[in-house]
Amino acid sequence: MKKEILNRIERLRQWLIKNDYDAIIIPHEDEFLGEYIPEHNERLAYISGFVGSAGAAIITQEQAAIFVDGRYTIQVTKQTPNDVFSYHHLIQEPPLTWATQNLKQGARLAIDPKMHSATWFEKASQQLSGHLNTISVDQNPIDTIWQDRPDPIESTMRLMDLELVGQSSEAKRQHIADTLLHTNIDAALLTQLDSICWLLNIRGLDVSRLPVLLSHAIIHQDSSVDFFIAAHRIPSDFTQHVGPNVRVHEPQDLEKILATLANKQVLVDPNTSNAWFTLTLQKHNAIIHPAADPCLLVKACKNSVEAQGMINCHVRDGVAMVSFLSWLDKEVEQGQMHDEDVLATKLQYYREQDSTLADLSFDTISAAGSNAAMCHYNHADQPEFGKLSLNSLYLVDSGGQYQDGTTDITRTVAIGQPSDFMKQQFTLVLKGHIALASARFPKGTTGSQLDVLARQFLWAKGYNYDHGTGHGVGHFLSVHEGPQRISPAYNGVALQAGMVVSNEPGYYRTDEFGIRIENLELISNVESAGDLEVLGFQSLTRCPIDTRAINIDMLNRPELAWLNDYHQKVWSDLSPLVEGEVKAWLEQATSPLSYDAS
Repeated sequence: MKKEILNRIERLRQWLIKNDYDAIIIPHEDEFLGEYIPEHNERLAYISGFVGSAGAAIITQEQAAIFVDGRYTIQVTKQTPNDVFSYHHLIQEPPLTWATQNLKQGARLAIDPKMHSATWFEKASQQLSGHLNTISVDQNPIDTIWQDRPDPIESTMRLMDLELVGQSSEAKRQHIADTLLHTNIDAALLTQLDSICWLLNIRGLDVSRLPVLLSHAIIHQDSSVDFFIAAHRIPSDFTQHVGPNVRVHEPQDLEKILATLANKQVLVDPNTSNAWFTLTLQKHNAIIHPAADPCLLVKACKNSVEAQGMINCHVRDGVAMVSFLSWLDKEVEQGQMHDEDVLATKLQYYREQDSTLADLSFDTISAAGSNAAMCHYNHADQPEFGKLSLNSLYLVDSGGQYQDGTTDITRTVAIGQPSDFMKQQFTLVLKGHIALASARFPKGTTGSQLDVLARQFLWAKGYNYDHGTGHGVGHFLSVHEGPQRISPAYNGVALQAGMVVSNEPGYYRTDEFGIRIENLELISNVESAGDLEVLGFQSLTRCPIDTRAINIDMLNRPELAWLNDYHQKVWSDLSPLVEGEVKAWLEQATSPLSYDAS
């Protein structure tokens, strides 16, 4: 692999020399700026060997540097040769800072504007001004040197019936158009793949774990849409499905249509659209209005049909989970200490028994023992798989993409007898989970105002976790959906009825164990005896929480009542759908807890 990387870098350096560039920056992102990158767009992995989900590289005529965050400081050393690349922290020593320190004054830095957000591009231009000359390239050089580049996946377009999505595309487009009209915007550029698929009520499998189609769109004030996707991918009943005034264009016609927006007021989300769009619209004299994608908030608030689909798919997902967990307990009892990959594969097998499953919603995090102390651990990226061991904890974070919704669940499982400290930490995490799940809050409350509820018990003992408490989840779309989130970082988006968020406090003890308890929650209106309109959470996830890891004496009576009530719901919803050993296991796993009478 090292020899291949050296050859690729040499070809890239030849390109730099030929075009009189001193360096080029290669981010992990592709032109769609999404969380998940299709295989044919994994340019950073191609040039460096690094396959993590975040990072960047700078290749100069003499040097090569790679930048990753704290999740990948170990992984990068195993995948990227250290005698070819120098390693740097993405946050502590960002690529542009490194460039100003390692390139001569006035050096020419090549940047592909399609690989960076408009926000990043503007900041980079300001930061490098007076130090380096930034040159926008029309064609990414990786694409020209990449031999045997995988072909893009062109999955079948799935037309979503009203019975699954609850609102026609025509109605959605009119709603967005009314918003544009109200704000005197002529058109809005749509670059987020899940926004486009939501708006047109379509899905696909062009990207692993994200049920979308690689495309772009422009919605106009008259509710018409220009949709950029290869015509041969459009099914015969597409026009009937979406309604009138959706014009399909080949992707190569994108700039030609953008040019027709000259002197028009165009909404562009600078955080989610790549810089090429802004540069192109400016070139053609469009008047850009930087603002959030107009589909984000309305997409996040599920209608009644979408909400019911989320409820339904979580019950079926729960069947897969309890089938897996009952199998796991039996294997451990028989002394079968499987490795992380076997466990992830087995869980996927149980999910695949449901014919409505389209894909997983992300790569399963299957973490045994000390590996779970890395909260974004990916067993598939490790040189060898971890194995279960007695008197430890196993953490599994997983989910499915179903035709009626998306799931995301984390369970921490006792393997043998956890230590008293493990049980204490598990219970502190559980208390935080219950506090958030039980919260009642007035309309207008943001996730950042609620985050402390999940951390309070850990904080009181001097502990914390270094990640957000909750993210939004799409309806058969992205498992990480904005604009809402629950996190210490400020977020001005108020939580609204119909939103789905995760509730996932955790605790991670370096080199020892990790704990996370995650359910998805549907935000709903609740009765209020006072003057305020009040919202609350409805737990969607249906799977037992491992009572063997709980110190029951640390739970107060309302917390114990919540846990028993939750387990009763799990039993009520899942028991008619399972049988035999799984049903017997489920009955035991959901049996009510009570304080020791002694």
